[in-house]
Amino acid sequence: MIAAACVFVSLASNPAFAESHPVTMWQVEGQHNSIFLLGSIHLLREKDYPIPSVIYSAYDQAETLIMELDMDELDPMETQALVLELGMIRDGGTLEDALGRPHYAKAAALADDLEIPLAMLAGSKPWLAAVTIETMMLTRIGFDPSRGIEMHLTNKAANDSKNVLGLETARQQIEMLNNLSAAAQREMLLQTLREGGQIEALLDDVIDAWREGDVDYMEETLLSDMAGHGELYSSIVVDRNNNWVRQIDALLDDDDDYLIVVGTMHLVGQDGVPELLRRRGMQIQQMQHIAD
Repeated sequence: MIAAACVFVSLASNPAFAESHPVTMWQVEGQHNSIFLLGSIHLLREKDYPIPSVIYSAYDQAETLIMELDMDELDPMETQALVLELGMIRDGGTLEDALGRPHYAKAAALADDLEIPLAMLAGSKPWLAAVTIETMMLTRIGFDPSRGIEMHLTNKAANDSKNVLGLETARQQIEMLNNLSAAAQREMLLQTLREGGQIEALLDDVIDAWREGDVDYMEETLLSDMAGHGELYSSIVVDRNNNWVRQIDALLDDDDDYLIVVGTMHLVGQDGVPELLRRRGMQIQQMQHIAD
């Protein structure tokens, strides 16, 4: 779903960036340390740099980076093998079989409008078809995972000899999608296709809101559709947020500072990580970009 792929627009194109404003990053205070929570942009373009300098300030202060996945340890070949193991339909079945004929016809019509060759994904489970199509649509308009926030900060951490950890494993993420019910996977695919025609305009608006730290707009845009699909919302957002909050709580007993980078949709709304931490009585504040 598009909500899962928050992206930037060129900072240089927006004069408001020269002014002080909130950013999509929060600071949590422990007894002896600070934890920074940064909304992640998984795919990015070369022209989208530089990012706000306050992000680098948090990076400089943190001894350790934590992301959804440990990007240092991520093996692309192993991950691809796992995707194929869990994401392909076995025993001669097809995507049309998994969706059912009426839903497949609807998906095929939407895919045709987007010039997406759905037949190419005939052996994929609906969740994998949705992820593949979303990535195709984003790369088509110039977004690149190698330029995303995670890879950018991982490369920087490698140069600076900083430790990088993960909140989840690749298997946990893939199994989470694979364990969705047939109905939830179908909705994930259809929603991705429905949103495809508006993806560029939608992302431009979301990006502006991300830059300005407009959490209300991001909640409305990133979560509103998904929240209407209970299983998708619970599995992809709520359950993971609650798991991450328990891990963050344990880190607040440390002396080291941490920069935690997760998808932006996990940091907004009543079920977002900042709000869950606030309900636990933790001191947390949204951070500001201060113009030079």
